Amino acid sequence: MIANETIPAVLNEQQVMMLRLLRKPLPEEDFKKMQRLAVQLLSSQLDERIGNWEEEGNINTESYDALLNTHFRKASNNQL
Repeated sequence: MIANETIPAVLNEQQVMMLRLLRKPLPEEDFKKMQRLAVQLLSSQLDERIGNWEEEGNINTESYDALLNTHFRKASNNQL
């Protein structure tokens, strides 16, 4: 992540709490552990969302295979 990335003017309560917890700088190794944990949490949340989306849309392996084998440009759509 870029250190000079734009930061919102208003922080929510959770963001403020995290800043309070991290007021004192951590050793680099501990900070990296926290980063990994945060990424694991976000990854598992994304996996769950995708799983729900697939279930709701009845999307399965065959659906992905069909997309894989279909070219995104169809001749009938791109006539010059």
